[in-house]
Amino acid sequence: MWGPEGLDEVEAELLGPPEELKGKDVLEIGAGAAQCARWLAAQGARPVALDLSHRQLQHALRIGGSFPLVCADAGALPFADGSFDLACSAYGALPFVADPRLVLGEVRRVLRPGGRFVFSVTHPLRWAFPDEPGPEGLSVSASYFDRTPYVEQDEQGRAVYVEHHRTLGDRVRDIVASGFRLVDLVEPEWPAWNTSEWGGWSPLRGNLIPGTAIFVCERD
Repeated sequence: MWGPEGLDEVEAELLGPPEELKGKDVLEIGAGAAQCARWLAAQGARPVALDLSHRQLQHALRIGGSFPLVCADAGALPFADGSFDLACSAYGALPFVADPRLVLGEVRRVLRPGGRFVFSVTHPLRWAFPDEPGPEGLSVSASYFDRTPYVEQDEQGRAVYVEHHRTLGDRVRDIVASGFRLVDLVEPEWPAWNTSEWGGWSPLRGNLIPGTAIFVCERD
C-alpha cells in the first residue's frame, strides 16, 4: 500500500507486473513492521526489510516472514554495490532525514544497473495546510517554502520526532542529483470507496488536495 488513499501495488504496478517480481532481490527501506516486504515475498520475490527502529523490526518478527530483517541507517546501507534489482519505501526513511541525497545515493549504489526505486511521501503541498481532516484543514496556514523541520520534544527538550519538508522541486532535484532518472510522479486521487478518516486524512481533503506523492526512479 503506497499511502492512506489506498493505492496498492497490485493496481499500480509501479515496481512492475506482480508476476515479474518472482526471484527479484528487493530492498524495503524504512520497512516498519515489514508489511510491504511480506507482500513481496508472497509474490515470489526475495525481499530484505530494513529499518532504523529495533522495536519496529520486533513487530515484524512477531508477525512472521521468511525474509531477513536488518536494523540499519538508510544513509549507510550495509550491503555491497549492486545487491538488489528493486527498492521501495512507503512513507519510510526519506521524510525523516535532513539530507535525503545520502539515502538516495546509497539506494542507487546498492541497485543493479537498470534497477528501480519507488518511494512515497506525504505530498509536499500538505506542508502548507493544518493536519486536520475537517474544513479547518483546507485553509493554508504556513508557507509551502518554509523548510523548517517539524519537531516534537519530550519533557527534557529532547527531539523524539522530526520530519523534514522538501518541496516538489527539491525532491526532483534530489533524485536527479543522486544519479537517478525520474520515470514517473504519481499523485493518487482519493477513491470513492475510501470513507475513513485518520489524522489529517479524510475524503473531504483527499478530494481537493493531493495527499501522497510517489516517485518512480530508475538507475540508468
